[in-house]
Amino acid sequence: GTGALAVEAARRGAHVVAIDLAGQLVELAGERVPTDLGEGSIDFRVGDMLDPALGTFDHVVGMDSLIHYRAPDMARVVSGLASRATGSVLFTYAPRTPLLSVLHGVGRAFPRSDRAPAIEPIGHGHLTRLLREDRTMRPWRFVRAQRIASGFYTSQALELVRR
Repeated sequence: GTGALAVEAARRGAHVVAIDLAGQLVELAGERVPTDLGEGSIDFRVGDMLDPALGTFDHVVGMDSLIHYRAPDMARVVSGLASRATGSVLFTYAPRTPLLSVLHGVGRAFPRSDRAPAIEPIGHGHLTRLLREDRTMRPWRFVRAQRIASGFYTSQALELVRR
């Protein structure tokens, strides 16, 4: 993304690996990095955050990077990310709301070339049930869920912390 979260984490002393599939976004974020990061650092990379070769992390954050996954796939991805985190996992997804469901349905009426990439609205209860049913997620507890709404933007954030 833009690198704003990476900058704030680095300013608080974090050593951040900021990764995105979009090379232009990574380049732009790298150009915008301020020099006052204090003891923190940011390693901007083009790549797939799901790549196990990246190693383990204290905390994993996926802001709007999972919104295109269906619920079962998202649960598998979160489980995979959690297996590489020692402290917490924080991610956002598109919440299933009546308004978003209607807009999602209307959007499917447009030709594929004329619309943005599809998001997958997911019910909070459905996603948390899938995660709780996953044995590999047993060491994790659900700490916070927060709806984020600003103008037309709506997402749901979910924070998991290792027990």
